[in-house]
Formats: sequence, C-alpha cells, structure tokens
Amino acid sequence: MSVYDTLCLLAAMAMVISLINGKIGKFQTTIAITAGALILSLAIVIAGHAGWFALDETAKTAINQLNFEDFLLKGILGFLLFAGALGIKLPHLRDQKWEIAILAMGSTLFSTFFIGYSLWLLVGWLGIDFDLIYCLLFGALISPTDPIAVLAIVKKMNAPRRISTQIEGESLFNDGFGLVLFVTLFAVAFGGTTPTVTSVGHLFLQEALGGIVYGFVLGQLFHQLIRHTDDHSMELMLTLLVPTTGYVFAEFLEVSGPLAMVVAGIIIGNRTRRKGFSEESRQHLDHFWELVDEFLNGVLFLLIGMTMLSFSFHPEDWVLMIAAVPLVLLSRYLSVRLAYLGFRRFRRYNPYSVRILTWGGLRGGLALAMAMSIPSGITVIPEKNIDVREIILVMTYSVVVFSILIQGSSITPLIKRAKVWETEQFRRSKRS
Repeated sequence: MSVYDTLCLLAAMAMVISLINGKIGKFQTTIAITAGALILSLAIVIAGHAGWFALDETAKTAINQLNFEDFLLKGILGFLLFAGALGIKLPHLRDQKWEIAILAMGSTLFSTFFIGYSLWLLVGWLGIDFDLIYCLLFGALISPTDPIAVLAIVKKMNAPRRISTQIEGESLFNDGFGLVLFVTLFAVAFGGTTPTVTSVGHLFLQEALGGIVYGFVLGQLFHQLIRHTDDHSMELMLTLLVPTTGYVFAEFLEVSGPLAMVVAGIIIGNRTRRKGFSEESRQHLDHFWELVDEFLNGVLFLLIGMTMLSFSFHPEDWVLMIAAVPLVLLSRYLSVRLAYLGFRRFRRYNPYSVRILTWGGLRGGLALAMAMSIPSGITVIPEKNIDVREIILVMTYSVVVFSILIQGSSITPLIKRAKVWETEQFRRSKRS
C-alpha cells in the first residue's frame, strides 16, 4: 500500500470515527479519534496474536512507511500552526506578553532539568543503566506544551481570556526554545560534541529569532499580496502558500518554520483581516481554515493512536511509562507555580489559573515526532534488546496518550469554575 493510499485510508477512518462520535459519544472530536484509534490498534494486535487475521504486520508496515516524523514536522505542522495563529487576537497577546515569554522559556527550561534529573534518579534506583544525557533529552522533548493538542482541545472550550491567551500563546511560542534545548542535547548525546555558550546562543538566534524575523517578513509580504488583489478565491489561495512554500523556504534558510508560521498567522489574522481581505474573504477565512484544521487534525490524532502498532513493549517499559506521567505532571505544576509566584506580584489572576495551565498543558504529536527522531541501536538492557529510543518512545507515548485522553477530557470542569469566578467578579465590580 502506497503512502497516498495510507493517508486516504486514515482520513476515511478519522471521518467515520467523527461521525459515530457525533451520533453517540459527543466527546471532543480529537479525543474521540485518538481513543478510537487506540481501540482499533488493540483489536488488531489481539486478533493478530490470536491468529484470527494477520493485520498487525500489515498495519505496522503501513504506519512505518508513512514516517510519522516527516509527516508532521515536514508536512502538516505548518498548516496546523498557521490555522491556530489566525485566531490569536494581537491585543490579548500584547496584554500577556511577559507571562507568555516566561512560561515559554523559563518554565520549559526548569521542566527539562527537573524531569531529566528526577528520571535519572528513578532509573538508577530501578537498576537501569540509562545515562543522564538521555534523561535530559526526554525532558527537553516532553517539556514544551504541544500547540496542536492545546489548540485542538483547550481553545475550543472558551476558557477565560487571560488563561486562554497564556496557554495558547505559550504553546505556540515554546517550540523555538524547546527545539534549541532538544537539538543541543541531541548533539551531546549522539554527536559527541560539547555545547558552548557561543554555539547554543548562535543556534537560538538562528532558529528562534531567525524564525520570528522570517515569519514577520513573510506575513508582511503576503499582507501586501492579498491587499493588492480583489479576487476572493485568490486571496484565500494566497494564504495556502504561507504554510506550504513559506514553510519549505524556512527550512532552506535553517530557521524555525513553526515559529515563522505562528508569526505570519498572527499578522494575517489581525492586520490583513482588518485591512487586506475583501468582505467576502473576511467572512470565509475562518471557515476555510477551520475545515483544513479539522481534516488534518483528524488524520494526525488517528495516527497518534495507531502509532503504538510500531512499538515493542517490555516489562521495564511499562514501569517507566507509568512513572513518566506523574513526573511530567509534577514538573508542569512546579514550573507554572513558580512562574505565578512572580506574576502575582504585579497582577491579580483567576485562582484557577495554575490548575488550568497545569492540567491543560497538553502534549501531542510534536513530542512523539521528536522522540521518533532518536536513533536506535544504543542498547540499555542488552539481554532484552531494549535501547534508548524504545525507552524514550514509550515514555513519550504514555504521556501523550494520557494528556490527550485524560487531561483533555477532564479539564472542562476546571474551566467552568474559572468562568463562574470571572462572572462573579464582574458582577461585584458592577455593584460597587
């Protein structure tokens, strides 16, 4: 089966699960698709082991042929980030710029080292020879919140404005900083190089700041192109060039494509929406990109659920998978809590902010794609042929699945309480 055949089949399966969920389950679509894919994957594995029908090897081959890492990082990521950034309100972003910057950089850095050192102590206690650098590498890839998962699940629940802006803005902007950490630790772990302040600073300037500058230029360029055409169809088609040609050119320049898509999306979603699009395009812009976003998210989250078919699980993996979830949650809580100790010196915040940012700091396909980029062959437990890649992959997968299914489906009550508190505060202010 070709890659195109696999994509068509995955898209059809995602749509079928969405239709069934709409009639029966009424869960959030991405949660339903991920759960449905997990159930289907388990059914395929069980049927294969029972000898009923041998679909497990066929499905595993199809998933591996698709190459999840390239499909996300070099394929649909630009579309999903651009679509999400179109809905970000620039005045809200400016109001929360310092909070977002601290959460995206400071909290990610704290979380990386907290998870890394805690995991290193745990594996040492379990008697597993897992070097500190690999523990830190896991911390770097799992610490940044995933903008795709956050925008797909949390954003649509209509959280209070400041909380919503913080969690969306952080997830959109922490990719650049998280990538610098991951690439630096990756080079130490597998490249045999020792990072210096100069090399890390150069990488950060090139990837993160370079991506922001390139995204600004890209956004301004397409703003002018859209502004100088009166063709409704052409205006919408020009927006498609941003996450396609624009994203590819970012790779050519060796700057952060994800950050470029976010910045360009914010410019087009704010400036061009007001002064560039025709009235007809303005009315159809959100609907057009919502359809693109929903379709690609359906395929992505189905693929996340079915990626387990390509994994090998050992008893040691299960112990670390179970331990990884509370470890990542604790790290997220501490990093947000410490940030808010400073925030509250200058502003008053919703009392549910820390809990929502902790529980709503979802992980998704980006963490999984980075874990899949880790080379295999560096054996940790030789007698069972368990290597570094397997351990990091299964831990990442457990956190991602828990994040999407459990955190994503249970955050609604917290958001409702936060909205009730905001309503009460508004009523009190009117009375006084």
